[in-house]
Amino acid sequence: MKYMFKKKVVFFYIGIQFFITFSFLSLESGRVLAGQTILIGLDADMSSGSAQSGIAIKRGALIAIDEINQQGGIAGVKLELVVKDHRGNPARGIDNINEFGRLTNLAAVIGGLHTPVVIAELEAIHRNEVIFLCPWAAGTPIVENRYHPNYVFRVSVRDEFAGEFLIRKALERGFTRPALLLEQTGWGRSNEKAMVLALNSLKLEPSGIFWFNWGIKSVTKTIQSIKKADSDVIIMVANAPEGATFVKAISSFPEKDQLPVISHWGITGGNFYQDTREIIDGIDLQFLQTYSFSAPVFSDRNKKFIAQYQHFFPSAVSDFEIFSPAGTAHAYDLVHLLAIALKRAGTINRNAVRNELEKIDEYNGLIKDYKPPFTESRHDALTEQDFIMARYNAKGYIVPVREDK
Repeated sequence: MKYMFKKKVVFFYIGIQFFITFSFLSLESGRVLAGQTILIGLDADMSSGSAQSGIAIKRGALIAIDEINQQGGIAGVKLELVVKDHRGNPARGIDNINEFGRLTNLAAVIGGLHTPVVIAELEAIHRNEVIFLCPWAAGTPIVENRYHPNYVFRVSVRDEFAGEFLIRKALERGFTRPALLLEQTGWGRSNEKAMVLALNSLKLEPSGIFWFNWGIKSVTKTIQSIKKADSDVIIMVANAPEGATFVKAISSFPEKDQLPVISHWGITGGNFYQDTREIIDGIDLQFLQTYSFSAPVFSDRNKKFIAQYQHFFPSAVSDFEIFSPAGTAHAYDLVHLLAIALKRAGTINRNAVRNELEKIDEYNGLIKDYKPPFTESRHDALTEQDFIMARYNAKGYIVPVREDK
């Protein structure tokens, strides 16, 4: 009799645990069933000109997911990353978001580098009520969109802050006639607005605004026009392929005619260094970053992350060999923030999780102590105070300018 009673108690306990775990994760339109996982999507360029950024984001997300799963997942249910490649194509990105939106056990989607792709996806993101976590794309309108409630949350640069930051860095170096070299996309226009406002607030103007399209091959005339405008520095907003084209063109001029370049961070998301390694030492090039594994804010957290990174990706034998470091660090912190919101929500209903992301009081992340990361009116977690300037050293590693002696 005692045996039967104990057996009933055991089965009752197992049943309660099963009920707690899976009703905890119930959805309005379905639920995570036994044997399933909670999905996080990745919608990024994984194979085209900025594929390095997509791979970096994927690696940061995978490390965070493994840590969360090792600690029991979300109420005992594990997280899983599902990757879709948009190749920098907005139409592909929209298709990806629509496909992700149909997955009942999807918690969120992590985006990639391209602002134009994300801006094109905004309607699909909000129609599908997909939580979109942005670890790279910097366009101000991505977060400052017209949607209420807003499903986009960003741990990354915001161009409204980046434009002013880059202008200030140019002025600190004594430049007063910056030429704005901008890609002809929403990302370029977002930076144009921020940079012109920053200059006008100081009663200055750009020497000129020079636009280019993706895939441009011949840029010598553009560089000549920039010089004719009496420019003393180029502030460049470009991704890796076009950035490399411009830097190689600059290097073809006599050394005395080579203007310094202050760049947004898009060049670090692809094969920029590999494409310019023969001439990069001779170019005065600095660019925006938010994180350095060689000069972290929190050395203990950084050391733990590097150990995990090297465990999963043993070819990275030093912290310098973590490529596209900002994308990796941002994705890592975003996944941990999502996990906190999932646990607080007690469901994977995406509206409920979205609400909880706005209510997290604090999180001690890899990049910073977020206090709080987001609020109802602020979905950008980083500010200008989190930005640094960096450059490529002689080995092609990204290092903070202050360290590169």
